[in-house]
Amino acid sequence: MLNNKNLLIFILATGVFGILNTEMGFIGILPYIAERYDVTIVHAGLLISLFALGVAVAGPTMPLVFSRFNRKYIMLLVLGVFTVCNTISVFAEDFNLLLVVRVLPAFLHPVYCSMAFTVAAALAGAKDAPKAVAKINIGVSAGMVVGVPISNFLAENISLTASMSFFAITTFLVMLATAFLVPSMPAEGRLTYGEQLAVLKKPMVWASIFAVIFLNGSVFGVFNYLAEYLASVSGLSPTLVSLLLFVYGLCNIFGSMIAGNLLSSRPIGTVKIFPFFLGAVYLLFLLGGNAFPLVAVLTVFWGLLAGINANINQYWLSHAASEAPDFANGLFLTAANLGCMAGTAISGMFIEAWGTEYVVCGGLVFIVAAGIIFWSQCHKGSMNPALIPANEPV
Repeated sequence: MLNNKNLLIFILATGVFGILNTEMGFIGILPYIAERYDVTIVHAGLLISLFALGVAVAGPTMPLVFSRFNRKYIMLLVLGVFTVCNTISVFAEDFNLLLVVRVLPAFLHPVYCSMAFTVAAALAGAKDAPKAVAKINIGVSAGMVVGVPISNFLAENISLTASMSFFAITTFLVMLATAFLVPSMPAEGRLTYGEQLAVLKKPMVWASIFAVIFLNGSVFGVFNYLAEYLASVSGLSPTLVSLLLFVYGLCNIFGSMIAGNLLSSRPIGTVKIFPFFLGAVYLLFLLGGNAFPLVAVLTVFWGLLAGINANINQYWLSHAASEAPDFANGLFLTAANLGCMAGTAISGMFIEAWGTEYVVCGGLVFIVAAGIIFWSQCHKGSMNPALIPANEPV
């Protein structure tokens, strides 16, 4: 066993990558799945939507249930379930079986991710916790960026079986690394479930939940329509659309790196100024979304901001409920998913009413709401999570 903190954080980030790779990678192979199982693309889309629903439902509950157990064993359990289900997916001949083994691990997704954030922060200590959490978020971004193109490439150039095997191999390798390199990590300072749920009595926690919902909705509510926007409004070819989507994802990774330093040194300033930067990007999209050079530059800046966004969300809620870190990270995952769904719905309403070029209006509505909550919290000490130190015990 090794006790090198950087190595342990790397293994955790790789595990998060494997889980996010499983979640997002299916987006790249939906047409091939629809063809193999003779179902419509909409029906195949249940593999994506039901997985996301499982994550949203399990977010506040499953991390709470497993918070009292040895973290190493829980991580091995989660990775084992993902590996087994991914392996069954490779050989499943019935679509309904594929759907079951696809959705089942989704309920454990928040368990691993929540513990990864908690353990990374505790290993680094309160001062450097944002930097450690940023490394975990790099795993999240990499899973989202790499999963789709790799799965699509394997399915297109080798076979769907090879593509789906990639998911199983990734989680299996991380499971081996966890088994042999990660030391036992019994939960210290165990809280009862009632003590953890008690954080919901704090007005600051509820304000932070809504802040995260609006902030994440402001990013993903627009991003989920980005491919359509680039094609119909900016008039880009499919090749350029794919390239800009990939660039956006890579910038997410760099944004996470930047966020770790910003939240370690000046968290309040970062949170207060962030809505203005994101709002400015959306206003520029609204004014010049049909000009390719401007769109390309804005996509880079937007990608960086999206990486910072993920770290702000986790930082804000984990500090607001710092006495129950696993539960706090579960709340973060649920709030982020709710924001994604709400933002997508509102932005979709703007598209239906005025056209695709006005999708950013949904993002503007959400970022204004998020900014009001963040500024209100920052200017009222008892509501400001940045003034509360992170909980250190693992």
